[in-house]
Amino acid sequence: MAALGSSELFDTKVEVHDRKQFELKLEYQPSGTDPESEYLVETILFLPKSLNIDAQTWSRDQFYADLHNYVRLKTPVLSFEEIRTGSHSPLVQLEQRLPLGLMGPTSEVVYDAKMLACVLRGALRRFARGMKKECSHLLRGAETEKCAPTDSPAHLMALARKSIAATQDILQRFRSTIAQLAEKYPLGAKAEAALRLVDEFMSLMVEQFFRRIVVQMEEMPRSGVYVELRRELMDVVISDESYRKARKWTSVLAADGDNEEYAHRIGFLKKFCMNILFLKVQRSATRKGWEEVLFAIAAGGSMAFALGVGLFAQSRYPQASFNFFVLAVVGYMFKDRMKEGLRRVLASYAGKFLYERTTRIVDPVTQDDVGVCREKLDYDAAVTVPPDIARLRAQDDLITVAQGELSETVIRYRKKIALDSEMLPRIADGIVSGVTDIIRLNIDRVLHDMDDPEYALDYVDLEDFSVGKLQMAKSYRVDVAFRFAVDDGRHQRTTVRLVRLVLDRNGIKRMSELVPETVVAENGHETERAPSGAPAPVTQ
Repeated sequence: MAALGSSELFDTKVEVHDRKQFELKLEYQPSGTDPESEYLVETILFLPKSLNIDAQTWSRDQFYADLHNYVRLKTPVLSFEEIRTGSHSPLVQLEQRLPLGLMGPTSEVVYDAKMLACVLRGALRRFARGMKKECSHLLRGAETEKCAPTDSPAHLMALARKSIAATQDILQRFRSTIAQLAEKYPLGAKAEAALRLVDEFMSLMVEQFFRRIVVQMEEMPRSGVYVELRRELMDVVISDESYRKARKWTSVLAADGDNEEYAHRIGFLKKFCMNILFLKVQRSATRKGWEEVLFAIAAGGSMAFALGVGLFAQSRYPQASFNFFVLAVVGYMFKDRMKEGLRRVLASYAGKFLYERTTRIVDPVTQDDVGVCREKLDYDAAVTVPPDIARLRAQDDLITVAQGELSETVIRYRKKIALDSEMLPRIADGIVSGVTDIIRLNIDRVLHDMDDPEYALDYVDLEDFSVGKLQMAKSYRVDVAFRFAVDDGRHQRTTVRLVRLVLDRNGIKRMSELVPETVVAENGHETERAPSGAPAPVTQ
């Protein structure tokens, strides 16, 4: 079981996705100590007023249109050895269909094949990270000893050769199994095509990650065992490329082309194979329903006032008199304005408590509820910046002196997720342990009122006093604060994080992490926040 408040229960990652989007990746992994686990994610954007962003120029509907959300099961973590021999391995389950006659629907065969592609991709990614770590360790050791990396990197060679053998065995067994299944059972044209696509995707994943490892070895010596290791890794790349060429698949890199077809196929195949992990979402605007009830109350109250005025006028004056006419008109005027005023007051009050969107997270296979997500958006006066976030921002002198002097727009996006901890172990034969939530925000609307990204500044040379021009870059700073809270039965933890987006009219130039994720409260108690270091750049 994960340690209390550890990152295994709730992991976060913030990065730039492209020039117009930044991405927040959240991994919820309930411990199982409580039937329901709750997670609260707050994202607060601090935007300079010069960008002309407010509730009118970036409305709720526009914000949600620019917010892209993907919810999927966390990719099961299986090592190469577990994929080859584990009882829950999709490869082993595929192989067992032959001798035991457990064919079942063709959709189950395709499901197992796709799941195998997902877990193999995860194992390859961890293999690549492990090789990079080993190379970095050898290089650091060589720098310390002031010599070349050792000619006998035993651990590096063992890791590489073991992984090469494992991947080749997995690919060979998968290809052999689906060929035998197609020969023994009538799979159908669609299922056979799906299995071919899974085969192609796994071949591409092996090629890409092995090539990436060779690139990571760029700083290693080009002699001795390192040359031999590079050759062994590239032999795998060449082998899989030849395999796809032999089947006339177009996912082959060309040194003299734009590789458009390669990029298209690998993107399509990734979506096709990983779609089994994506959960079904069913959204509803719950706040609108409650607002209609409140608006009905406002209409009833104003109608009661108008009716009271009418009854009073009727008791005092004849219905055909001028005084009765005046009181009836005045009563209607006040009734109309009272109705609108009550609507605004009740809507503002309800907005403090009601979430605007509710999303049911459903397992697409069993149609069982996995959890519920509620979302809410607030602007300026409706936003109370938490003290821990305010303290983080106060570390910057520019922000400190700007408080009260220069205005800014504050937008808060809240997301509350409740997961059924008992449902997750029943999905995908128990090898799924959590849910991955990917949030992407498109900031294109923020860029509309920005100045040109470059301009010239007069410059005078100190030696001959000649006049020239210096190029200047115009950029804007947008701070984004995150507050993450998890309530997993006996485990409660709150962390905060602060990043800065540097923008120009073309989009995001870079992201800098001002304060890494730090704990501010654990199990309901305030904790000492670790001091932050210098801002660390986050690459795109």
